[in-house]
Amino acid sequence: MSTPAIAAESANRSARLQQDFDIVAFDAPLGAEVIGLDLSQPLADDDFARIHRAHLDYHVLVFRDQRITPDEHVAFSRRFGPLQKHVLHQFALPGHPEMLIVSNIVENGKPIGLGDAGHFWHSDLSYKEKPSLGSLLHAQELPAEGGDTLFANMHLAYDALPAHLRNTVAGLRAEHTYLARYAELQARSPWRPNLTAAQIAEVKPVVHPVVRTHPETGRKAIFVSEHFTTRIVGLPEDESRALLDELFAHSVRAQFVYRHQWRDHDMVFWDNRSLMHLAAGTPDHLRRKLYRTTIEGDAPF
Repeated sequence: MSTPAIAAESANRSARLQQDFDIVAFDAPLGAEVIGLDLSQPLADDDFARIHRAHLDYHVLVFRDQRITPDEHVAFSRRFGPLQKHVLHQFALPGHPEMLIVSNIVENGKPIGLGDAGHFWHSDLSYKEKPSLGSLLHAQELPAEGGDTLFANMHLAYDALPAHLRNTVAGLRAEHTYLARYAELQARSPWRPNLTAAQIAEVKPVVHPVVRTHPETGRKAIFVSEHFTTRIVGLPEDESRALLDELFAHSVRAQFVYRHQWRDHDMVFWDNRSLMHLAAGTPDHLRRKLYRTTIEGDAPF
């Protein structure tokens, strides 16, 4: 086939794959709904570019009624970059080591997934040298009540910092560690197994800027969390604790927060460089199961 013919065939293929969908912003400090897109189908380049742009603009995208397989979930996630494996590999979906089961379900006396994921406000994998770019969470089984996820816009939180506090945090760095509250979580639930030496070695403490710059948009965002941030480097312990507590309280004020109420087969894709999130909790007697992938990001700057 000649080069012009190949180019024409490629253009025709792209056109055939293009989908008709809408992106509708929520009446909230962040987030948009994607309506009419089928993620089981490979996206045409133009459609992917539109989704990528919307993700940067709205920070959370909710894809409705996605009846997709784990393979299709993984394939879509990989369009954005390499995938990261969670340190609790025992909760990976069999056959898909890059997919974490988030669930409160217990079978044969053992939890099938991480049931207390998101108990504290956090940005996924901020405790890694290269924290997550974004996470994609796909609903498999939802409770009749509860199970909401809250997202807080860290760009708006930074923009709203009082001038004196913005000057104080400029240039500061903070330590993040997966183990910061692990023992506390382990004491209250069955979802946190003892970690092996190899697992502990995977999550050595790291240091990141307190205020990070988004690598694609250039916007600044607060980048500390109550779950993983332990101290501000170079400050006395009492000053570090007081400053972190002030930043935590400021970051999750109501005017920065969107509350997602899940629907069957929702796929929710959020930007960990722009947001923190929190699981609002599910009644113990109701089943909840979701599958999560995380995309590797860049070293914060």
